[in-house]
Amino acid sequence: MPIQLPDTTELLQSLGTATGLGLLVGLQREWVQNRVAGIRTFALLTLLGALTGLLGNAYGSWVIAAGLLAFACIVVFGTWLSLASREPDSGLTTEMAMLVMFVAGIITMLGERLIAVMIAGGVMALLQSKKALHAMVRRFGEDDLRAIVRLVLLGLVILPALPNREMGYLGVLNPFAIWLIVVLIVGISLAAYMAEKYLGGSEGAALAGILGGLISSTATTASSARRSKISTAGSLSLASMALIASAVAFVRLLGEVVIVASDHIRELLPPLIAMMLWVGLIAAVAHRLAAHADSEPVDEPPPSELKNAVVLGLLYALVLVILAYTRQHSSSAGMYVAAFLAGLPDMSAITLSTSRLVNTGHLETSVAWRMILVGGMANLCFKMFFVIALGSRAYIKPALLGLLLSVAGAGAILAFWP
Repeated sequence: MPIQLPDTTELLQSLGTATGLGLLVGLQREWVQNRVAGIRTFALLTLLGALTGLLGNAYGSWVIAAGLLAFACIVVFGTWLSLASREPDSGLTTEMAMLVMFVAGIITMLGERLIAVMIAGGVMALLQSKKALHAMVRRFGEDDLRAIVRLVLLGLVILPALPNREMGYLGVLNPFAIWLIVVLIVGISLAAYMAEKYLGGSEGAALAGILGGLISSTATTASSARRSKISTAGSLSLASMALIASAVAFVRLLGEVVIVASDHIRELLPPLIAMMLWVGLIAAVAHRLAAHADSEPVDEPPPSELKNAVVLGLLYALVLVILAYTRQHSSSAGMYVAAFLAGLPDMSAITLSTSRLVNTGHLETSVAWRMILVGGMANLCFKMFFVIALGSRAYIKPALLGLLLSVAGAGAILAFWP
């Protein structure tokens, strides 16, 4: 029975992709002068994987299983032969890379070349990062590892098990969303600690602020405020982290407007860009002052945020209930009051909903950007609550001043923008 080959162009692309990926990973192994496999071996084994996938498509998946088993035996046998002449701590990195690339070659024949490319790129980056990864692990302490395990338990074990649907009073309580706030606070706090540990006070806080702003600037502010009471250095850096997160949140807000209401960006974006630049300027000044004022961080244990994160999650749920009650029983509340209430926990909800109304023609752009800005002001005010309630005395002054200036800038735009 003749083999049913794919189209010639498709076949050559798959074989070429497999060979190229093998050459890519083999280049890295050749550069470190590995004695098990080099650039030619990796190219050949990935090509062998592609041919195995080709035969598997024709004769059934048992061919792929048999080919994988045979290749694994070859790798084991080769490792056994060279074991006596190798260093005791050499490990099995190259052998595992060979197996992964063999499977990547099979994947190219299954019509998933992009996945194979991503796998090969990840393998090459992982192989090249040996020194950096080992150095990072050596700097980890038992407390650091315990904090990471705690985050894994919260985010990868408990979170997926919670129901992701609205329930409870007025149907606004989502257990998944509420626990996600807990995970974000713990995760952002741990990320800030790691960034400060490996990059230094102000630089680490800036990176944590950028990442936190992309995820949740409110959770970042709560986390930085709490850390200011247990951190022995860098209150100004932590304050700049909260302000940077707020600035990045406005960048994210602009992206949401562009995606949802792309036909109206000329009318919607200018005042929002002005607000973003104003908050960004405040954050930049705070970061510059932190870089000059803060000393290098000292060794301190990773933050234990679980108890406080749970309390903040419950507070978030309480705010949602209050908002729902207010909307249901306050018929005289205007659009701007509704926008202010909706923007308290997060700016994305009011931004997305308002942009959709503009896109469908149910709301004027001049009203829409003002509603979005009012929601942003509300979120800044909500962050002030966390700053005052959770922050240390040295943290409260710069963080509160920055947020107040941000709110003042928003008020000026609302009052004077044409």
